Amino acid sequence: MDVNRTPVQPVTPQIAPVPPFPPPPTSVFCTIVPPHVLDKLAQSEDPAHHGPARLTLEHDALHRARRSDTAVRGITGPAPETASDKPHRTIYDAGHQQVVPGTKVHGESDPPAKDASVNRAQAGLGATFELYLKVYGRHSIDGKGLPLDATVHYGEKYDNAFWDGQRMVFGDGDNTIFLDFTIPVDVIGHELTHGVTQYTANLEYSGQSGALNESVSDVFGSLIKQYALGQSVGQADWLIGEGLLAPQVTGKALRSLKAPGTAYDDKALGKDPQPATMKGYVETASDNGGVHLNSGIPNHAFYLAATALGGHAWERAGQIWYDVLTGGHLAKNAQFADFAALTVTAARARYGTGEEAEALLKAWSTVGVTAK
Repeated sequence: MDVNRTPVQPVTPQIAPVPPFPPPPTSVFCTIVPPHVLDKLAQSEDPAHHGPARLTLEHDALHRARRSDTAVRGITGPAPETASDKPHRTIYDAGHQQVVPGTKVHGESDPPAKDASVNRAQAGLGATFELYLKVYGRHSIDGKGLPLDATVHYGEKYDNAFWDGQRMVFGDGDNTIFLDFTIPVDVIGHELTHGVTQYTANLEYSGQSGALNESVSDVFGSLIKQYALGQSVGQADWLIGEGLLAPQVTGKALRSLKAPGTAYDDKALGKDPQPATMKGYVETASDNGGVHLNSGIPNHAFYLAATALGGHAWERAGQIWYDVLTGGHLAKNAQFADFAALTVTAARARYGTGEEAEALLKAWSTVGVTAK
């Protein structure tokens, strides 16, 4: 198979016009560690486990409540006539307090810092910016050169990282279950992609649309890591959060796109409960309808399609996902079948009726989703 062949040049699909002054995107409070993981730790008899988990759960619940109905306008610096091809990154230090942004400690033109967390955050923001620009022609999170801000050393033993609608925020972890959240570049890419979704399809954060929101972040988080490392589909680990778990934890990461449900199996964390197909779909009122659980299903569909096509996953498979996310046809309350159908339509529009569309039809069928 020649993965470098010139794709069929289709007629540009019709996309719904964007109003000249669209309403501001609505942001939700999106964390990398899902509530069900923290809930399990919070029930532990070991204070080294339940202490940080309970505090993190309390923090996250409060922030979700505050942000549930908040429209976020984002950060808009001076508007250039043409968005720059260079990122504009600023790193702040919260000093182990639950404050944002904190004290500015690193600017775009500054030399590497002595603080490894600062350098990792800077690099992760850059890797995310680079994939979206060089592969998809997108200038930062909003497509218009949005400055990228991050806060490190947030809270005391805070076991999470999140996108708050304006910036990335990283906890240091408890060093017993979780290490510093700036370590995995795919975590940074995942959270920043919530910002891309915020500015594009703006998928509602509940039920299947919420699971799609989470899955899109997992997909592009993995692609950002693969692109940074120059990995093919066969070389990639397809994990989210590899390197985040402490050495004594029995597990590899938070989630696996290749094999949902296998990322960890640990006495403290429990067993990874993500389903890979609709047969395991979780009906629950928790976590906005199980958005971090059921995301395993579209995650696995992407993995199957990408590996069937071979080469670099950010090229054909990733391009199709990006086309759907930004194309203007994805409804805010889209279900899995809606998203699946749009991926097939996007594949045919960009590549014709060839192996791309066939790979998608087979992948969605394998996970039990019918592309309408």
